[in-house]
Amino acid sequence: MNRTLGTQLRTLLELLDGAVERAYEKLGLDYRPRYTPIMRVLIDRRSASVGEIAEAAGISQPSATQTIGIMANAGLVAIGAGVDDARKRVVRLTAKGRALVPALQSCWMATAVAAESLDRELDPPLGPCLEAALAALARRSYDERIQQALQTQQ
Repeated sequence: MNRTLGTQLRTLLELLDGAVERAYEKLGLDYRPRYTPIMRVLIDRRSASVGEIAEAAGISQPSATQTIGIMANAGLVAIGAGVDDARKRVVRLTAKGRALVPALQSCWMATAVAAESLDRELDPPLGPCLEAALAALARRSYDERIQQALQTQQ
């Protein structure tokens, strides 16, 4: 049976995220791969609104909101009033979140080396191929492509 694109991508993501999660566990970290885009933004910016995090991380706002909520429950981030505008809710790393940063950065470096190793075995390399796919979808969404395919079937 041929696997569809969606099935292939889900399987690939499960294999990659599963390995990264096991690496965190081996280091004794209570941390999920889905936190990484948000952590990276907060490491760079110190604090940001959910919308700013979503935009900078390249993820949807609902996904950012959900993940930030999970991270807050785990004690990694705090959500509070903005410094310049108390009405604006901003997210910051807690002391617990900041304490994880050195171990996370070490794991991220190892993950980058592993990704480069995988890319060397592939033609074309996965990283650039995925970037090209994302750029193509930015030009014309998958929704549009599906609708066009449905219209040609009628």
